[in-house]
Amino acid sequence: MTTTVTDIRLADETDSAGLERVHAASWRQAYTGIIPFRELNAMISRRDTAWWARAIHAGAQVLVCSFGGTTVGYATFGPNRTAALAGQGEIYELYLDPVFQGVGLGRRLFGAARRRLSRDGLDSFLVWTLAENLRAVDFYGAMGGVRVATGTERFGARAVDKAAFRWA
Repeated sequence: MTTTVTDIRLADETDSAGLERVHAASWRQAYTGIIPFRELNAMISRRDTAWWARAIHAGAQVLVCSFGGTTVGYATFGPNRTAALAGQGEIYELYLDPVFQGVGLGRRLFGAARRRLSRDGLDSFLVWTLAENLRAVDFYGAMGGVRVATGTERFGARAVDKAAFRWA
């Protein structure tokens, strides 16, 4: 019998290529049709392997979800960046390779990020998501988040609504 291991751990610089791949695939799946093509491609191309290596080296909090030794997801997190909203921490990003969505890895990755925030004394936290990304809106609602704010993000000429979810 073969056992395939799923692991969630802090990223190191050797994870950079896998993070670049998952970022590109997940962002294309999540944002095509929401973020204009030109802006989406520019955002994706900025997050190359070197970008991820620099971010990790600089101390960015990045969790990697791997399946059978291959990076299939990631989450970034830290202090709340929106002073006007109550919440000590924030999950900045949580993405899975589209092939691995819907099998429970997102819940596991979210739980791991939540535990890391709590360990760092950031018990209440926020997540922002684009309102048109219905999969993310549904996910954060199912994870117990309460919608507490809305805003707008500009991508080129297009304004896109966003929503903040909070966990106490």
